[in-house]
Amino acid sequence: MTSLINISNLTKQYGEKSAVDNVNLTVKAGQILGLVGPNGAGKTTCLQALLGLTDYQGEVDILGYNPKTQRTEMLNDVAYIADVAVLPKWMKVSQALEYMAGVHPNFNQSKAEEFLAKTNISQKSQIKQLSKGMIVQVHLALILAIDAKVLILDEPTLGLDILTRRQFYSHLLEDFYTQEKCIIVTTHQIEEIEHILTDVAFIQSGSIVLCEDTEHIKERFKLVSVNQESIEQAKQLKPIFSNSLMGLTTMLFDGVEQESLSRLGNITSPTLADIFVGVMTKETC
Repeated sequence: MTSLINISNLTKQYGEKSAVDNVNLTVKAGQILGLVGPNGAGKTTCLQALLGLTDYQGEVDILGYNPKTQRTEMLNDVAYIADVAVLPKWMKVSQALEYMAGVHPNFNQSKAEEFLAKTNISQKSQIKQLSKGMIVQVHLALILAIDAKVLILDEPTLGLDILTRRQFYSHLLEDFYTQEKCIIVTTHQIEEIEHILTDVAFIQSGSIVLCEDTEHIKERFKLVSVNQESIEQAKQLKPIFSNSLMGLTTMLFDGVEQESLSRLGNITSPTLADIFVGVMTKETC
């Protein structure tokens, strides 16, 4: 697969504090990468560096462009949706479409109109008349109608109801994603996007602590409902996370052979949320 984004030793300092510390990432065509971390972990700072919105140390290459020196050219092929969809309240939806057609060389107005036709949003409506979820849909229509190779999403469904969030990601896959493009999405609610991710990177205190494709990561980690008589034996295998609730003890193991775990209790594949909690806490049980 062709590499579309290459990040080497990305570092961002605010005084003596490192918002991002020596981050290395490669994103290839066809990948949907989830950049996952708690609030303040450095997710948005990484994206701001990618988009040329902040200065940084290290090297960033997006589609052969340097975001520091070639931002204008780069944005012809890179689309971005922030955590807050902001459009001028006085503007009509139709005017927003016309404006994008006038300023962006790769904007397909017909595609945006086709997208909006699937919704209950009238092009005659003013932005101020729309709900927050509708504004996000208009914003999504504007972005997905750009023939971009890279799409960057920063907490794009923050504050939306569950139905709108699911519709957002469904439209994302149907109307944008192809094997020739890539998507980076940041979130701290990994359970909502787990089903669309091909790869995941966990970031904590500005550093990447794990980065793998989702299939391999689920093979690597195992969740075991440990029998009461096997708890001490299980602890010898050094689980990275343990939780006891209503008499049931569950442990998460990293790289332990299944044969050894099968003697302890019932083995299941953990969700990415389970793995995220385990990696972030990294307990010694």
